[in-house]
Amino acid sequence: MKKPEILVTPTSVEDIELLAEAGADAVMIGEERYGLRLAGEFNREDLQAAIELAHKNNLKAYVAVNAIFHNEKIEELKDYIKFVSDSKADAIVFGDPAVLMIVREVAPEMKLHWSTETLATNYYTCNYWGRKGAQRSVLARELNMDAIVEIKENAEVEIEIQVHGMTSMFQSKRSLIGNYYEFQGKSMKIENRSGQDQMYLHDKERDNKYPIFEDENGTHIMSPNDICIIDELEELIDAGIDSFKIEGLLKSSEYIVEVTKKYRKAIDLCVETRDQYEKIKDQLVADIEAIQPPNRPLDTGFFYKETVY
Repeated sequence: MKKPEILVTPTSVEDIELLAEAGADAVMIGEERYGLRLAGEFNREDLQAAIELAHKNNLKAYVAVNAIFHNEKIEELKDYIKFVSDSKADAIVFGDPAVLMIVREVAPEMKLHWSTETLATNYYTCNYWGRKGAQRSVLARELNMDAIVEIKENAEVEIEIQVHGMTSMFQSKRSLIGNYYEFQGKSMKIENRSGQDQMYLHDKERDNKYPIFEDENGTHIMSPNDICIIDELEELIDAGIDSFKIEGLLKSSEYIVEVTKKYRKAIDLCVETRDQYEKIKDQLVADIEAIQPPNRPLDTGFFYKETVY
């Protein structure tokens, strides 16, 4: 039985070695101008350093080029993809077909992972992009366990799912927060979210707080809870899911490293000594609950819900 890859999103170059020691197999990095909802900002110099450090520590390095692109960015996108290829990234994560076409033009040997957050909901769609050139499909977060297993059974490409962290609920290319402030006669400098005080949309009826931030790609509203299925890995591992993603967005380096350690232990035991995994999985959940940020309860996302669109 194979072990799924543990894919983690680091906040900085300094996280790479720590995540390797914690048991990660791969990292996803990128620059805000070309990638959506990244845990950390990696300019070109940082990107090269991160890829070199990842490879030195036997990690794969995937670069997010999954933003929504307009005409004015196409020419510079060609240069960026060529740079990513020359930096020896292991794959590019994309959603826009423009990226696929540019990769064919300037970096035809580059591997591609298709990721659109919401559209990968059936195996025909996954296989369509596989036949266009993608080696992996990142499934929608709204799928339940049965749907994920069925897709994997029929997929011609690798399958990646998110097993931990917050998920995106909404994105607009417009600066909705900035426009709101302007309407009030105030001003707000739009800058990298790491420089902002955290903002929330507060749903008083459900007592939920939805993290909201703006960056170069627009406005993003995130889930009020964090997915955590560290105690529900058996079916996914038995199905042969290829990659488990730990989302580090809006989390500290220390948190991401500790969660990675817990999932490394859980996966190793689930594959090698299933009965030991069954004995400690509740404790693993408790360990993660102990380091959860305030107002970020854990749940199982859509894994055990009926998917409704």
